[in-house]
Amino acid sequence: MPLESYFPFWPALSSTQRDMLEQAAGMRVYKKGESVHQGGADCIGLLIVQSGQLRVYALSEEGKEITLYRLLERDVCLFSASCILRGMQAELWVEAAADTQAVHIPAGIYQKLMQASAPVANYTNELMADRLSNVMWLLDQVLYKRMDARLAAFLIEESELGQSRRVALTHEAIARHLGTAREVVTRMLKYLQAEGAVTLSRGDVTLLDLEKLTQIAEGSIR
Repeated sequence: MPLESYFPFWPALSSTQRDMLEQAAGMRVYKKGESVHQGGADCIGLLIVQSGQLRVYALSEEGKEITLYRLLERDVCLFSASCILRGMQAELWVEAAADTQAVHIPAGIYQKLMQASAPVANYTNELMADRLSNVMWLLDQVLYKRMDARLAAFLIEESELGQSRRVALTHEAIARHLGTAREVVTRMLKYLQAEGAVTLSRGDVTLLDLEKLTQIAEGSIR
């Protein structure tokens, strides 16, 4: 797919800038579970998801993970090029949540465009503001929402992404997404099962009553 279909600033670029971007762009392929970006010291450049899914997460010193947001088809991974963002020191990690193909723009090339083109700089600032908005929304969830509501919302989201009522994730994997302990997830899942909203089996959760889950998740669904 041509780059012009991904970037709204494309018409504002000069022919030289377009050629530079097209010549620098390449394709990267990641297997599910593969690390894509590792913290603030890593700066691989801009990634545009062509197919698959990327998971952006934070990692504490104790090794606890929490998913900040997911990037789907046509989404742009900005923080993988955090070194080009002035004053931004983002200790974020990115992994492939599914087999993924992504268009890669080297950090140096995109930085040149940002410095030379106001539309590119404005687009980048808007994208960064949108991603930070997602993070602030998550912070509100962690601080003020009940875990059962967050878990129910997560299960609904996963079901929609996978287009299946069966969510093939272990309790440990769900805990990593939500930034909590496996024991907490297990307890909450058993509560949801007792409520008739889900049924549990080894390595997956099947959603039975979406209406009840939606009621429990009120205020935690994006």
